[in-house]
Amino acid sequence: MEAAELSGRRLRMAGPVGDAAYFEAYVRPRLGRTITYEGHLHQPNLCELVGSSAAAVVTPCWDEPYGLVVAEALACGTPVCGFARGALPEIVTPACGRLVRPGDSTALAKAVEPTIGLSRADARRHAEACCSMEAMTDGYERFYRSVSA
Repeated sequence: MEAAELSGRRLRMAGPVGDAAYFEAYVRPRLGRTITYEGHLHQPNLCELVGSSAAAVVTPCWDEPYGLVVAEALACGTPVCGFARGALPEIVTPACGRLVRPGDSTALAKAVEPTIGLSRADARRHAEACCSMEAMTDGYERFYRSVSA
């Protein structure tokens, strides 16, 4: 939310509220004209939201091992702007996104405009090449062959 405010861009958030007390104390007070919470959306509505966004802002708070949100955004042709944490540096390339130091909202805000300027077609191609079921299966098979030899 801080990066959106600093960038002057609108932020539309979606997903389940995992901690209602946190949401009420820290998120709800910042909601308004430029920052909105769309709710926990069903897949078609989520795809529409992500696919119509100029960029997906991804700010993991832990070192998640894959980054499904990133893969889904790229599959929608939406470039990713986020924190270089967990799997994001392995998935996001300069052709499909921009990553900054984790926790640096100022740097994230500055990365928004360059991210928006990236090719949506390149983002989609990257998802197909690296995140599709075929790409994942091929990667697992290569890995299993390498450790079983």
